[in-house]
Amino acid sequence: MTNKQNKSNESEDHQELSDHEIDEAIEEGKSIALDENLLDDEVLEEKTVESLETELNEIKDRLIRSLADKENLRKRSEKERREAEVYGGTKLARDLLSVYDNMGRALENIDEGLKEQAKALVEGIELTQRELISVFKKHKIEQIEPEIGEKFDPKWHQAMFESPVSETKKGEIIQVMANGFRISDRLLRAAQVGVSSYEEDKD
Repeated sequence: MTNKQNKSNESEDHQELSDHEIDEAIEEGKSIALDENLLDDEVLEEKTVESLETELNEIKDRLIRSLADKENLRKRSEKERREAEVYGGTKLARDLLSVYDNMGRALENIDEGLKEQAKALVEGIELTQRELISVFKKHKIEQIEPEIGEKFDPKWHQAMFESPVSETKKGEIIQVMANGFRISDRLLRAAQVGVSSYEEDKD
């Protein structure tokens, strides 16, 4: 690596720290020196050049470690802030899933005759359910919607039963009982499915 590249990399490293953080580190270095009487004139006269260089290197090492600790803390705080933005509503989201489920059950139990008699009410429930899904998506909450014939994925699916259904492959989804939900890349609730256990006779 050339000297120019080294200087560029050093410059990039320094840019990661704010002026306030650098000032704090410098003050910490001064404090260490004062605590150990490294700035006392009488002490300086008694010390050899070699011992002073050793102590200076120790102070530099402490200063570097202090800067590194501050940078790690900043990165960790930033990561926690981002995760709080995405996953902070996880508990509330789980509680709202039961509201979504109840709306779905209500719509499933409405027969054609009742739909005609209470058309406005049914449309209101459907609209509210769609609005709830829209709010979910706004907060990165998405449905897990498996399809028949899809490969069972234990990360997102929960097998409620297995059955040796012919003309299927072992591990394929043969029935979907309930969609699942996830928030970003975390599972809120697994999709409930039935899975084929059929194994083709090789004889």
